[in-house]
Amino acid sequence: MTMNEMFGHDEPVFIISVAARMLGVRTQTLRYYERLGLIEPSRTRGNQRVFSRRDIEKVQRVREMMDDLGVNLAGVELVLRLLDRLKSSESKIRQLEAENERLRELVAVKK
Repeated sequence: MTMNEMFGHDEPVFIISVAARMLGVRTQTLRYYERLGLIEPSRTRGNQRVFSRRDIEKVQRVREMMDDLGVNLAGVELVLRLLDRLKSSESKIRQLEAENERLRELVAVKK
């Protein structure tokens, strides 16, 4: 059984030291990203940070923007916020399209 089959994408399974090793960064870097609001790891009852695969992927995107594109942390934060807004807008568009289609069907039935 693979990790994908055992745990969901959003399931918090990696403690901070394991996540840091997976990403090739120091634990302080992950804490700093959390303080900036770039990531939001889950917490255990003992208040330990626990990261999901989605969290790991987000940090990888942050590192790629910084290392490959030369974007600073303020720029990364802006890009991530814009991507979230875009995702939200796309979701709203899909909802409106579905509602529009439903209304067209209702109008067609009444004709």
